[in-house]
Amino acid sequence: MTETTVGIGGAAEGTDMVLNIGPQHPSTHGVLRLRLVLEGERISHAEPVIGYMHRGAEKLFEARDYRQIIMLANRHDWLSAFCNELGVVIAVERMLGMEVPERAVWTRTLLAELNRVLNHLMFLGSYPLELGGITPVFHAFREREELQNAMEEVSGGRMHYMFNRVGGLKEDLPNGWLGRARQAIADVRSRMDVFDRLVLGNEIFRGRTRGVGHLTPQTVHAYGVSGPIARASGVDFDLRRDEPYLAYGELADTLKVVTRTEGDCLARFECLLEQTHNSLDLADACLDRIAELPPGPINQRLPKVLKAPEGHTYAWTENPLGINGYYLVSKGEKTPYRLKLRSASYNNIQALTELLPGTLVADMVAILGSMFFVVGDIDK
Repeated sequence: MTETTVGIGGAAEGTDMVLNIGPQHPSTHGVLRLRLVLEGERISHAEPVIGYMHRGAEKLFEARDYRQIIMLANRHDWLSAFCNELGVVIAVERMLGMEVPERAVWTRTLLAELNRVLNHLMFLGSYPLELGGITPVFHAFREREELQNAMEEVSGGRMHYMFNRVGGLKEDLPNGWLGRARQAIADVRSRMDVFDRLVLGNEIFRGRTRGVGHLTPQTVHAYGVSGPIARASGVDFDLRRDEPYLAYGELADTLKVVTRTEGDCLARFECLLEQTHNSLDLADACLDRIAELPPGPINQRLPKVLKAPEGHTYAWTENPLGINGYYLVSKGEKTPYRLKLRSASYNNIQALTELLPGTLVADMVAILGSMFFVVGDIDK
């Protein structure tokens, strides 16, 4: 009896293929590397390799005084600069036992929500772009320009605002700015339905995202995932509601925590879009309240050399991409003894080790883009 094997070539041996995505792949929002092990067209193992943008921000905090560290804090997530600043100044104010003027509290809340909209609009435009649809990004940038102009007028900066100060804000709002900001918000809101029609209504987009990249609540808790990504998996947690800071405690009737249960790429995009609508409503509510406030200070007078008393505190805020926390340790000097940063993207991106295995290589970009991360927020 004779057996003959014909035409199998190299397939006679089962070998895994190791594929490097990055560190310069255009779909990774920066210098991120993914090390994938493939079995045919399916991913069997995924490892995010981070650190290419690491600049030692936490160590740099120790060599800057409490006024200077605001500049370092607003740069790790460059789409959420104002919200990054907030966490630092709140931590220092808590150490000092300092009360912030009411006008500053409401203005901070307003600008934080405008910054949230700016962050979300970037991803609402760039995510469809990664799946082959270029049109939404033009709409997203038009709306961003409306709000960027308002933020630039009030702070002088387009990305790194440097407008927060320990004890309040740098200066009061310009004359007539409230009306211009209200008009910008109304203009953006009137055109937001384009994302419902152009993106969510597109059958190709839905086909590429529905049921793809399912993230379970158990994985969310295991990896410390937060923000819209966690809420898309049914984890109903938002610091603005659950541990209110700034003026969010008085905005409970307007604040809506958007959740989904599917946990796929489509659910994450829907959460981001619906949360953008709600942030515009919150900004309007803040404008209404600021208009009712009597004239008053926007900050506290500080000593020439600011020293935080000896001790430690942890201040966390609901940043656009998730929980952002600062653990501040002071020895009574003018610089922090230690300042540990807990960034949202760092935890969120680790979940890719659970999300990618078992999926097709063709779905990798769809899953990666739906994690809505900033690489500087990972590497710090």
